[in-house]
Amino acid sequence: MIFKQYIFLFLLSVYTFSASAATPVPAPPKLAAKSFLLIDINSNAVLAQKNIDQSIEPASITKMMTAYVVYKELEAERLTLNELVRISEKSWRMEGSKMFVEVGSKVPVKELIRGLIIQSGNDASVALAEHIAGSETTFADYMNQYAKALGMSNTNYVNSTGWPHRQHKTTARDVAILAKALINEFPEHYKLYSEKSMTYNGIKQYNRNKLLWRDKSIDGIKTGHTDSAGYCLVASAKRGDMRLISVVLGTRSNKARTDQSQKLLDYGFRFYTSHTLYAAGKGLKDVRVWEGENENLALGLMKDLNVTIPRGQYKKLEASMDIDQTIVAPVKKGQELGRVHIKLLDDEIISMPLVALQSVSKGSLLQRAKDKFILMFE
Repeated sequence: MIFKQYIFLFLLSVYTFSASAATPVPAPPKLAAKSFLLIDINSNAVLAQKNIDQSIEPASITKMMTAYVVYKELEAERLTLNELVRISEKSWRMEGSKMFVEVGSKVPVKELIRGLIIQSGNDASVALAEHIAGSETTFADYMNQYAKALGMSNTNYVNSTGWPHRQHKTTARDVAILAKALINEFPEHYKLYSEKSMTYNGIKQYNRNKLLWRDKSIDGIKTGHTDSAGYCLVASAKRGDMRLISVVLGTRSNKARTDQSQKLLDYGFRFYTSHTLYAAGKGLKDVRVWEGENENLALGLMKDLNVTIPRGQYKKLEASMDIDQTIVAPVKKGQELGRVHIKLLDDEIISMPLVALQSVSKGSLLQRAKDKFILMFE
């Protein structure tokens, strides 16, 4: 049995809006792309989309997962940044974009990562894959395992570079999942995606993400291009506390992918705003616990509750909580005991579990007997 309580979100000391009607939100821009997606990284709100589950060739966007695997290896201390990688003939012979490593040479992991991210070097990608897994084929197995763990259910990797292959596929939705993981799990490594150029072996090369020169709020992430995949760009920008990720796949030119991505990001920032309503681990409600060593228990959330809403509508948010009416010990920390619901104009936009923020063990025999007696008359 549950009971409901309401909380009204009028935090006027923090957010002040006029009493006039909320700003209308126009339809998202129509982009000349095979598929595209715009999300808020904090709330996961989808602000614009087209064919987000359509299977496409990822081209060099593949290297986002290559980098993710490398970061996982560094995190697990199975790899170090100063570790030397011997350049095989296969990696040296790779066509397409490259950082121009020399066959037989030994290159530090940190330099290959720069070549992988800034220059999108196919040679760097294969060299890292072979060093970590012994072969690029085995490394692709690693990539697919991580994709599955992240929930990228429509992705299959065959190589580490994005070289065309009919079984090498992903979707805009899956690419956005990976982009979010890169940013959230590896913020220090992510900083490299904003670097505009690199020099190796006496050759200076520039990042292919032209948005880095156009908009200071944009700090990544990855371009891709093959004849079959078209021109693709995964971009992310942060303005204030709001970070958006755009995925634009299958445009006709370098300029088109840049312009279309900029248009999509500007749309999101212009017409939407992001808010953290409740922080993880903060007590939202104290409840009575029966037959426990403690009578009171704080309920809260396991993670931040974030929402993305049209600008001018913050005062129209309404929160309510459904809480189990009778809570009997023992209670474990993290145990779900209700839910918090957020509505905007009578439409529920998000719901999250309310959980116990600490454990409560069974009370003494006397306490349990006393509470049982009281509950008989409740």
